[in-house]
Amino acid sequence: MDFVERIKTEAEALRAAALLAGPEAVVPTCPDWTVHDLVTHIARVHSWVIKCLALPPQVAPPRPDTPPEEWNELLNWWDERVLTMTSQLRELSPDTPVWTFGAEKTASFWPRRQAHETAIHHLDALHATGHSVPTLLFDSEFAADGVDEFLTRMVPRQLERGRRIEVTGRLLLHAADAGRTWEVRLAEGEVPVVGPVHDSATDEDATVAGTADALYRAVWNRPSHAVVSGNRALLDGLPRP
Repeated sequence: MDFVERIKTEAEALRAAALLAGPEAVVPTCPDWTVHDLVTHIARVHSWVIKCLALPPQVAPPRPDTPPEEWNELLNWWDERVLTMTSQLRELSPDTPVWTFGAEKTASFWPRRQAHETAIHHLDALHATGHSVPTLLFDSEFAADGVDEFLTRMVPRQLERGRRIEVTGRLLLHAADAGRTWEVRLAEGEVPVVGPVHDSATDEDATVAGTADALYRAVWNRPSHAVVSGNRALLDGLPRP
């Protein structure tokens, strides 16, 4: 999967949706944010990644730059950061040591992370337009990878930042179109265990089923057509950024 190309695609789509919605439009999927706030956030994140790619793993994390306030200047500033970041990601060898917040301390960490960061915020921008949002926006391979990335990277990240698991139980997520199923074992105050489903296991407390696209939205707490059966608190108890 070409994550760098996907960053470009999702950034262009996010930008188009932001322009359609306008900077003052409310983003219903991100409480208290306007579209201006949304674009400021993604621009700041991309500026931060540019710095991360230039630093060795053992140093303190960098601080992002401050984007301009004026709308057109902000858009242009973000365009420049997308171009710089994707160029860096193309030029760097995937095994180049760089700063990351994950266990993987190489440049290969960032294309996947930023592809999904940008895709989810593209979805947010679409919700801000006031138009209907397609139920199949992301292809099954990319969406399934996004579910996996959320469970194995972003949940541990939130726990490192002080969030806690407050529920206990076994959660199954099934994306038939991608041929993927995830088992998440949750225990209050502990790190979730994510792994393959054992055929003999029938003790799930909740199941989330649907397209990979629907599951991708569900784990990120965005409006979704995924069908949740059993104890929904297990899905809702996943720590979101």
